[in-house]
Amino acid sequence: MKKQWKWAGYSVAAAALGLGAYLLGIQLAGNFAIVVPGEIYRSNQPSAAELTDYSKRYGIKAVLNLRGAAKGSTWYKEEIAAAGSLGLVHIDFGMNAGKELSVEEMQKLAAILRDAPKPLLIHCRSGSDRTGLASVIYLNKVANVDEEEAEQQLSIRFGHIGLPLLSATYAMDASWEKFEQPPGQAHPPSSGRS
Repeated sequence: MKKQWKWAGYSVAAAALGLGAYLLGIQLAGNFAIVVPGEIYRSNQPSAAELTDYSKRYGIKAVLNLRGAAKGSTWYKEEIAAAGSLGLVHIDFGMNAGKELSVEEMQKLAAILRDAPKPLLIHCRSGSDRTGLASVIYLNKVANVDEEEAEQQLSIRFGHIGLPLLSATYAMDASWEKFEQPPGQAHPPSSGRS
């Protein structure tokens, strides 16, 4: 019996190491992905060089920063300068991955996503949680993509771990659960999907 527990422990450790390596790898690679070709792209916090590359390669016309205006931060100053030198529209919409958004906030975000110049690059710090929610909102509420397909943007594929009671970033899943329901309909119980 001890031998079985030992091997189970090794298996769990190997899985955790594999997941950790995957999550680190996508961050080092910029966590960049195409949401809708020619319309919406997503990434983690881009450097000035990455923003220049994305702009040239994908024709980016605007950047949606979900970290909010952090005027004293080096990353923010560099992003504003790079966007300015590239002629990109820069939009700030501050979110916290650990805090649920109200339906009104998500409506405002959907309007920004709908009206921003395209192609649009959406980013937050890691490109996993806030960016995932914004991508789901764009796909389902603006581009009218099927809900199940849209929800793939808020998944482990992009580094999002949405586990009720275990993950602070489950707030993004809970926000979406509130917003995906048409007005006046009862909300189903949370499925806990990630």
